[in-house]
Amino acid sequence: MSLRIAFAGTPDFAVPALQSLIASQHDVRLVFTQPDRPRGRGQRVQFSPVKTVAQDHGVPVHQPAVMGRDTIELMRQEAIDVLVVAAYGQIVSQAVLDAPQYGCLNIHASLLPRWRGAAPVVYALLAGDDETGVTIMQMEAGLDSGPILYQQQLNILPGMHQLALLRALAELGAQSIDAVLARLSHYQSRARPQEAGGVLYAPKINKKQAQVDWSGSAVSIERHVRAFYGAPMAYTFHGDIRIRIVAVCAGQEKSNSNLPSGAVVAVTPGGVEVACGDGVVLVTCLQMPGAKPQMVADNHGYFEQLFTNAHFSAPAG
Repeated sequence: MSLRIAFAGTPDFAVPALQSLIASQHDVRLVFTQPDRPRGRGQRVQFSPVKTVAQDHGVPVHQPAVMGRDTIELMRQEAIDVLVVAAYGQIVSQAVLDAPQYGCLNIHASLLPRWRGAAPVVYALLAGDDETGVTIMQMEAGLDSGPILYQQQLNILPGMHQLALLRALAELGAQSIDAVLARLSHYQSRARPQEAGGVLYAPKINKKQAQVDWSGSAVSIERHVRAFYGAPMAYTFHGDIRIRIVAVCAGQEKSNSNLPSGAVVAVTPGGVEVACGDGVVLVTCLQMPGAKPQMVADNHGYFEQLFTNAHFSAPAG
């Protein structure tokens, strides 16, 4: 059965699903995405990744500040069967959810009810989860609380960071929504409510949360750096200099128990050893202001001179 689809999404995560739907037997009639906003150092106005893909394929794009009556009227004019939502970045009202014949389906990057909210990938990595996945959910007014139509598991591989996990989940999301739409009536008739006991929330993150807390354990810091690899990057301060921490690995116990957390233990060709709450973290790759990410091994002499006897700051209390 061919469906007339409206799609709502904004970032890179939503792109594989949109591309797959455009290439499918279905008819993508409308795309909704967030308004163009200035980004980057130059604050140039940029299109969202979803808008770029939609325009490349000649699909009409709409960018309402809020989905309301105009959105509902557009979907009615196009006789939309189902609205597919993937990381749209805006709460969708019940009136909009009720407008398509088969309602609205959400591609969510976790195994609900674990990690409801805007940042499920970050929180899964911070928690040290060894698996996550994609949920196709029938949307309702609550926050990611709707009935589950379909779930697909994905193992979180050792060392996997945010961007790699997002890419894998985006592809899995595209496969999952294709599977559901191919047998939509079947999956909707077997939708199941989310379990009340396993609910965890993953609220939107901010840049301040990306700052490394060196008083944490070596394991938690390693997870933190992987969780914030992307936007925003993990960072710390050396005096007034803000440094992005790109890659670390958990090291051994502190060689000097008197060193405070954040103190540089040594600068070796392998990386910058930093004391933390229960041991040492080895920073193997970092990014100085205005520069590209650098492996410590590639410029050991520079980093040895810069960081010997240094102390990285912890978050302000």
